[in-house]
Amino acid sequence: MSSSTSTSTLPSGLAVLTTFPDVLFIPEIIFGGLVWILVASSKVPAPMLQGWVMFVSVFCFVMSISLLCLYFCGAHGGGGSCWVTLDAICHSTAALFYLSAAVLEAYTTYALGLSSILLAQEYRENIAAVVFAFVATLLYVIHKVFSLLRWKSS
Repeated sequence: MSSSTSTSTLPSGLAVLTTFPDVLFIPEIIFGGLVWILVASSKVPAPMLQGWVMFVSVFCFVMSISLLCLYFCGAHGGGGSCWVTLDAICHSTAALFYLSAAVLEAYTTYALGLSSILLAQEYRENIAAVVFAFVATLLYVIHKVFSLLRWKSS
């Protein structure tokens, strides 16, 4: 009984760093920040596509930091059903956004690699951004699945 109760509520304080899937906040923030930095520092020959990648990385970075801070502070008051629903919606949206951003960044990098517009260093930065975007996508999908399971059991 206690294990089902602990999985249906949100942790607060330092317990956020010890419970799964909430421990995924840290790598989501790290890899999302790396995508943000790499796309921001690269040459942007396709501003519409890479603009979406920047929006997604900044949006998800700020969302993850905000949720993490709210959980640390215990603002959710033990994790009522509305907070569990908010957590599931946020991570579902982030997973969908990051999947679209990762695919667009991969397409842009591939197309620019074929046309030889980018220098070798810029091309490697874009490849790294693609890899980190797909890692962030995977992290958000895993977090989404477990948040939906927590939402279902609440």
